[in-house]
Amino acid sequence: MTDENTEGRLCRGHVKWFDPGKGFGFVVCDDGGPDILLHANVLRNFGQSSVADGAEIELVVLETERGLQASEVRDITVPDAIIGGGLTDFAEMSAEELAAAPMHPARVKWFDKVKGFGFANIFGVEEDVFVHIEILRRSGLADLIPGEAIGVRTVEGARGLMATEVLPWEAGLREDTD
Repeated sequence: MTDENTEGRLCRGHVKWFDPGKGFGFVVCDDGGPDILLHANVLRNFGQSSVADGAEIELVVLETERGLQASEVRDITVPDAIIGGGLTDFAEMSAEELAAAPMHPARVKWFDKVKGFGFANIFGVEEDVFVHIEILRRSGLADLIPGEAIGVRTVEGARGLMATEVLPWEAGLREDTD
């Protein structure tokens, strides 16, 4: 057997777990087989620093001497169970209103997974944007890193600007220029 099969195969499955602190996690392919290693660098190439457990994912998988490894992320879909959780701050808003909220490029100021929240800064706006961990889960993310570039959809909440969705940086740039 050679060191690596460089062609790879396409796999659709779900994230078993991903730990941004460790820099890796595992994916279970829908058609069975051993777990697939998902390294943080492969996820970053897709534009994300983390992914929520249970998220559906499409990967290009390589067989190496150490086992199956993801070489490319093609798609991530957040399951309805993750999207369905609600926050009381948005209880009065419809899904259409939340989806129509403006998307802006921003940077993570800080985020504490244990506390379950953090803040981001929209470029050119002095007010911080509150980011709740439930919003990350809805967006298919598990954690944020200080200084990380993101796209953030915001609404004015009872306590100021609040994130309703967090996406990769490119999404924020695209929508902000539209």
